[in-house]
Amino acid sequence: MRRLRRILRAARQAHDRTFRSLREPNYRRFFTGHAVSVVGTWMQRVAQDWLVLTLTGSGVALGLSSALQFGPIILLGLWGGTVVDRVDRRRLIIATQSVQAVLAAALAVLALTGVVQLWMVYALALALGLVTVLDSPARQAFVGEMVQPADYVNAQALNSTVHNAGRLVGPAIAGLLISTTGVGVAFVVNAVSFVAVLAGLLRMDTGSLRRVTPTGQPTGQRKGQAREGLRYVLGAPDLRMALLLVGVVALFGQNFRVVLPLLAQSAFDSGAEVYGYLTAALGLGAVLGALFSASRETATPRGLLLACLAFGAVNLVAAAVPTLTAAYVAMAAIGFVNIVFNTLGRTVLQLGSAPGLHGRVLALHGLVFLGSTPFGGPLLGWICEAYGARAGFVVAGVTALGAAAALLPRLR
Repeated sequence: MRRLRRILRAARQAHDRTFRSLREPNYRRFFTGHAVSVVGTWMQRVAQDWLVLTLTGSGVALGLSSALQFGPIILLGLWGGTVVDRVDRRRLIIATQSVQAVLAAALAVLALTGVVQLWMVYALALALGLVTVLDSPARQAFVGEMVQPADYVNAQALNSTVHNAGRLVGPAIAGLLISTTGVGVAFVVNAVSFVAVLAGLLRMDTGSLRRVTPTGQPTGQRKGQAREGLRYVLGAPDLRMALLLVGVVALFGQNFRVVLPLLAQSAFDSGAEVYGYLTAALGLGAVLGALFSASRETATPRGLLLACLAFGAVNLVAAAVPTLTAAYVAMAAIGFVNIVFNTLGRTVLQLGSAPGLHGRVLALHGLVFLGSTPFGGPLLGWICEAYGARAGFVVAGVTALGAAAALLPRLR
């Protein structure tokens, strides 16, 4: 009996430690709304990718679609981070989420009426990319206003949990909808899902948010703030290392939206349903990885380096799996390690920088994390077309292992 009480007490402590950020009412409202919205977001991603593949049958076209969506991060990422550090982040997120809802509704109308063409998908992907320039660093930096610094690791991990729970549920639903009703309905669901996150943001107690003054300046309007964020990161060895690892893994290892549809179509001779299941398996592993990260209380450069090594290893294993069932297991393993790596990367950057610079530092993270897609997407699409979808996993594994091995002596 005493042993049972000890087990229950330990389980309760683990639960409280894993979900401790939810004690903050504002974060709880944000988390709940985002949990609904992200399911629709992943449904749209799967539907958009399958729509492009249906219209063209080309892996390069699929890569170009991703490139247009994430390309603006390269050109405008630093500017976006500067804006985030100057304005009310909550109001900015309300605006960006509203625009994304309108873009999803427009794509739904085009798909349902049967007039959609490739250039229209590209145009809306580019528009979504422009919104992401502000939305991505704003959402990540907003965590610092909702929770205490001691809970940054936990809150970022819980954000990753809900994001990847959406990756688990959304693609599976999207695959079924596409096979039964077509891609248009998936876009409709995404447009409606934004209502939840907007409601959470509007219901927040703004008086309890932990607002920061940009870089300690009352006006927050000095010139050169974007360059200041870049100099800050380049002058800090740990932050520099974190950005380099994130950049390599993002460029070569996280082009799942290019590799997985081709894997489903060519390697396993299947359709949108299997693509959805592969993405869902990736999401299942990511949810488990995010919960594992949420139970941790620290984030260090050494842990980030080890996660990068593990990511490379599991990708090489995935390249060799012979059956579809084994591929599902491999995707779950990749999802687990990938989200541990991503959570550590963001948290090391946030913990290692001043609150007034969070927007710019996390915008730099977004620049290398999302901005690498315009290069990595078409590149991996070409490699997979030339050598098969499995070659994408080989490239991901070799580059991640190489980057981690090169930085290991410097860390020591």
